[in-house]
Amino acid sequence: MNRITPYIISIIVFLFSVSICFSQMDVSVKATINRDKIMIGEPVELKLEAKMPAGSDAKWFPVDSLQHFEFVDKGKIDTISTADTRTYRQTLIITSFDSGRWAVPSLAFTIGNKDYLTDSLPVSVAYSNFDPKQDYHDIKDIIEIENAAIEYINWIVLGLAALSLLAIIYFLRKKGLAQKPVVIKRPVSKLSPLQEALQAIDELQKRGYTELTRTKVFHTELNDIFRLYLYRKTNIATMEKTSGELMLQLKQFNLPSDEFTILAQVLRLNDAVKFAKYQPAANENQQAIDTIKQSVEKLDTIIL
Repeated sequence: MNRITPYIISIIVFLFSVSICFSQMDVSVKATINRDKIMIGEPVELKLEAKMPAGSDAKWFPVDSLQHFEFVDKGKIDTISTADTRTYRQTLIITSFDSGRWAVPSLAFTIGNKDYLTDSLPVSVAYSNFDPKQDYHDIKDIIEIENAAIEYINWIVLGLAALSLLAIIYFLRKKGLAQKPVVIKRPVSKLSPLQEALQAIDELQKRGYTELTRTKVFHTELNDIFRLYLYRKTNIATMEKTSGELMLQLKQFNLPSDEFTILAQVLRLNDAVKFAKYQPAANENQQAIDTIKQSVEKLDTIIL
């Protein structure tokens, strides 16, 4: 019996080692994306998958943040179990507002003290070009859906508003109060629209715009300078219009095609900086200020 015992122990150790090897071989991780080229703000579907032996203690991929990317949606982690293995899958929707070529980094799936890494996935993010030859499609108005309950609420609110208005009128007449209309006058500049715009552009350029904290202020003021010039030159209410509506107004002045395209790209760049937190390069800032300056000078020769 003593002679047989060492053989039994050896067989048990061998079988245990083989089971460990097979368990390690069953671990696999994978990350895939449905597209590797997008425009700024377009969604990318990122799928994560991990396969491991049943009963293993694991830590899921760290997906709290990805440099140059933002999470739009994080799906739940699905589990598929068999007698020997367990498979986990998760789908995430990501996007990017930084133009350039970036990569979803390798993500670690941890089992015990060992990390299993996915491949890094390159993604090119581009800024869409403006084509003046195509018809401009403005943002559609919101379509209201009729609701009977909301209709009743509207009537109630309207009735209360009417009663309040009548009470105010009665109170004012009783007290003998008369309100004089307030007229707000815009300061009249002694400079011509072109002179005022060029002066404002020079002052803006002298203040500087290289700091990231001032980039949004710079593009906002640059956009306002151009809109104020058009308002004074044409009496068009440019300050209340969207960039799309403004470009439709500019078509009537027949700017050269290449100059119109560059101007449209600068106005869209202004919007991207103000509303999408886009951080332009220094040369883009300089190109923007040069384009606005050249545009007002050109428009001043066209608009009489």
